[in-house]
Amino acid sequence: MPLRWVGVAKTLIITNDFPPRQGGIERYVHELSLRLPADEVVVYTAAMPGSQHVDQQVPFPVIRDPRHRLLPTARVARRVKEVAQSHACDSVLFGAAAPLGLLAHSLGQVEGIRRQVAITHGHEVWWARLPGTRQMLRRIGQNVDTVTYLGQFTGTAIGAAMTPAVRHRMVQLTPGVDTDRFAADPDRGAALREELGLPSTAPVAICVSRLVQRKGQDMLIRAWPHVLQQVASAHLVIVGDGPDQQRLRTLIQRQGVQDSVHLPGSASGQRLVDFYNAANVFAMPCRTRKAGLEPEALGICYLEAQACGLPVLVGNSGGAPDTCVPGVSGFVVQGRDVHDVAQRLILLLGDPGLAQRMGQAGREWVVQQWQWPAIVSRLQRLLYP
Repeated sequence: MPLRWVGVAKTLIITNDFPPRQGGIERYVHELSLRLPADEVVVYTAAMPGSQHVDQQVPFPVIRDPRHRLLPTARVARRVKEVAQSHACDSVLFGAAAPLGLLAHSLGQVEGIRRQVAITHGHEVWWARLPGTRQMLRRIGQNVDTVTYLGQFTGTAIGAAMTPAVRHRMVQLTPGVDTDRFAADPDRGAALREELGLPSTAPVAICVSRLVQRKGQDMLIRAWPHVLQQVASAHLVIVGDGPDQQRLRTLIQRQGVQDSVHLPGSASGQRLVDFYNAANVFAMPCRTRKAGLEPEALGICYLEAQACGLPVLVGNSGGAPDTCVPGVSGFVVQGRDVHDVAQRLILLLGDPGLAQRMGQAGREWVVQQWQWPAIVSRLQRLLYP
């Protein structure tokens, strides 16, 4: 029988989505874990190359399963129960409800576990819409105390798979933005422009995301020849990596825009903030794919960009429009309409005064509405009511 530690209340965070793996969910879960009291957190996650460095940097225990991807198997169930018991965990937080929330039934049998919370993102939307996974998602909802959602779009879509009782217990929980870290810093932006070989006065649009078709980097490239006809000195910087990289490089060549479209790779930490500061406009014209099964759930990059004082061009997919004030801090565009994307880019890149006013409005809105302390406080009330 594993020994139980005696001390403060602890939350066991079970997740596949944790650094060094990169992505929006990974950043969300990582930031939440760092903002909870360090002596109240234990993370159980998958093994990944480079994880030793990450685990040494956080102030709480990180226990790595030997597999590169956690699944709700009997073996994993036994292991997380042992970890919960040995660390005297009172609550469980699933970094993504599906599929690991299926472990909730087993964990509910552990003495001392009083609360279980499952966070949902975008991929639970397709779970909610397919017959087999819909039943599994419903089971997760019934076995945890709270299912969270990002916004009205995801809440409605995921709630449709839940029983009325579970829908009644669903709570909105969004990512937040560190507005001290994500803030305007012209000097660092200028230094990065010089490193990239971008003219100091050129209008620059930036996109920061994984290189996957849903994000719409290809539409930015298709729109770019139209932009250059009106704003000849403009440059486009597409930050990120992913499976769509080669297709995008080929498209850049076909469109003949290789002199003004740049793919510098992925960025994290301070360098990510520097990329935002090197730009005048942020653009990610995401679109829903696969017959509605693959929407954009939210888009933390839009909020980070606004915190750095950039106006945003947001694709009209899923919950992405929730991340700006249309006409005030940016524009919502149809992610499959090259003309719509091009015209909004031309407007923002060709009118520095408008871009600056919208960027300032976005900064103020993010500071008012998207701060981490209020979000973490809400999570703590869910874990320890």
